[in-house]
Amino acid sequence: MLRYILNRFGQSLVLMLMVTMITFFLINLAPGGPSSVVRMEASQEERQAIIDRLGLDQPVIVRYGEWLVNAVQGDLGTSFNTSEPVIQRIMSRLPYTIELTVFTILVSVSIGIIFGVISAIKRGKAQDHVINFTSVIGLSIPSFWLGLMFILLFSVELRWLPSSGVGPRGADFELMTYLRHLIMPVVILSMTVLPNIVRFTRSSMLEVISQNYIRTVRAKGAKEAVVLYIHALRNALIPVITIIGVLIPRLLSGAVITEAIFGWTGIGSLIIEAANSRDYPLVMGITVIITFVVIVSNLLVDLIYSQIDPRVKNVA
Repeated sequence: MLRYILNRFGQSLVLMLMVTMITFFLINLAPGGPSSVVRMEASQEERQAIIDRLGLDQPVIVRYGEWLVNAVQGDLGTSFNTSEPVIQRIMSRLPYTIELTVFTILVSVSIGIIFGVISAIKRGKAQDHVINFTSVIGLSIPSFWLGLMFILLFSVELRWLPSSGVGPRGADFELMTYLRHLIMPVVILSMTVLPNIVRFTRSSMLEVISQNYIRTVRAKGAKEAVVLYIHALRNALIPVITIIGVLIPRLLSGAVITEAIFGWTGIGSLIIEAANSRDYPLVMGITVIITFVVIVSNLLVDLIYSQIDPRVKNVA
């Protein structure tokens, strides 16, 4: 197990280095990058101050080296807009996005596995067709359109749910108000991953229940519930856990649209703010933090995977 963890940790470090290098070079070399700020209408003194601040008089590779050394020490730079440390701005928003992502994963995995198993058991029947049809519809509907429709229906017409915000926090925290703010963003974000989990669970269950050992268990007189949920489902979950790790980056990217629609003050809305204001240190910082979150979440998924299927550790 230790060798497996060290191997995955080494791969994660290489991936993090590659992502930061590519992002830094694209930001600095692409049209509209930091060098374009110097060509704005400003005095010579102001332009020189920007050059000194960004180190634009040095080669890109030197600037990346300096940024990397500072980043390793926990310094991701200073935001152009607020003059606050980038890490401080990100950490003030990150918990909201993680909160939204965790609830979405819990809802999507729970409902997706249940519907996937039902679809597999009722293969070719009405329940199977309804679940498959609903999954296709869920994959086809744009999340931004569905979010707006939810706001019009549940916030404007029915007035059941708030249209935006994260709800009261701290001393004013109230559970029901918090859940009412959470329902629509979680449902919309779940629509981006739930159909995939349903389909993967269904196909995996169909493959497992046709195996010889399942027929042997049935021949020994085991109850059908024991066969399905004890023997079949555990092996069927192996590819499902893998797809959850793949879907985490999609959740984080989908959070940009969802947070913008529902006024959820997380990393997604901060990305839009940083891009619109050309806050390049903040863009780099967000990229690093999101990459780190994705790598850690995938590492956790791999560890869970290795516990369910010990062959993974032996191969690694």
